[in-house]
Amino acid sequence: MDNFAIDHNSVLPLHLQVEEMLRKLIEQPEYQNGKLLPNEVHIARKLGISRNTVRQAANKLVQERLLVRKKGVGTKVAKNSLTTKLNKWTSFTHEMDEKGVVFKNYSIKVSLVVADKEICSLFNIKEKTKVIKLERLRGLNKGPIVYFISYFHPRTGLTEKEDFSKPLYEKLEKEHNVTVAVSKEGISAILANKNLAEKLHIKIGDPILFRKRVVCDPGDRPIEYNLGYYRADSFTYTIDIAKD
Repeated sequence: MDNFAIDHNSVLPLHLQVEEMLRKLIEQPEYQNGKLLPNEVHIARKLGISRNTVRQAANKLVQERLLVRKKGVGTKVAKNSLTTKLNKWTSFTHEMDEKGVVFKNYSIKVSLVVADKEICSLFNIKEKTKVIKLERLRGLNKGPIVYFISYFHPRTGLTEKEDFSKPLYEKLEKEHNVTVAVSKEGISAILANKNLAEKLHIKIGDPILFRKRVVCDPGDRPIEYNLGYYRADSFTYTIDIAKD
């Protein structure tokens, strides 16, 4: 915290400056290892700004599931939170192509749904706004192994009549002039319920790798909220971290 400061003469809004500061702060080893972040009052006093400004910035990271708040305890970095740039991240289709794995779509379902409160907050859209929901069941010839649910911000211009069998992010860029730049992810292990067990051809209670992904454009604006359910016996998630 001692090395951070706010530039009150900058054209960049205060809450965005604080947000960037928090992103750098939570990358530090002590916070990655579970240390609680300084409280909002302390940060506000240290930077000479209002508590509401700090809360606005922190709320953005909570929405992205990079931070977790616990009443009466404090705020800390969410476990298994990742942020990957496009030079280390690509669409699922291209990712599998690079590995020489041929995937097939078992089902693709597109619908127009009313966004719930979580999605409205994440996308910063009005309540009862309708968004495109895309459900895809994908796998190998032997059977499905991953189930994706995606919600798209209305600004993408996507409609229910799109050909979603094409690589998604390539489609967004070529057909809708929407460039994706950052994927903000949360990864956890869950147990399969009846619905997931039926889709992925596993037993109820079998382990599943669950990945939440918020995909943003170069302006750091969310354009997709993606939920991925992977058969744990078919996927291993690995991360390469290089020393600076």
